[in-house]
Amino acid sequence: MIDDKRHARIKSALSLKRISLSDIARSLAVTPSTVSIVSRGFRRSRRVEQAIADALGQRPEEIWPDRYRSGSADRREEAAMPAP
Repeated sequence: MIDDKRHARIKSALSLKRISLSDIARSLAVTPSTVSIVSRGFRRSRRVEQAIADALGQRPEEIWPDRYRSGSADRREEAAMPAP
């Protein structure tokens, strides 16, 4: 899902740590646009997501919870719901 607000929050949080998306791109040997595309939600890359999360001191699941929904967790929630 494309989320420009989340992208802006990521960039802001990185900026507070004096890290840019370009810095992350250099560390991964990818283009800055690749990192931006992943951050905005146009594409997924576990490697880029992990690098952003590491730079922020978080887990990717905390930054992009919609990308990391567990199928087993969804089934547990369905099982816990009362039948209609």
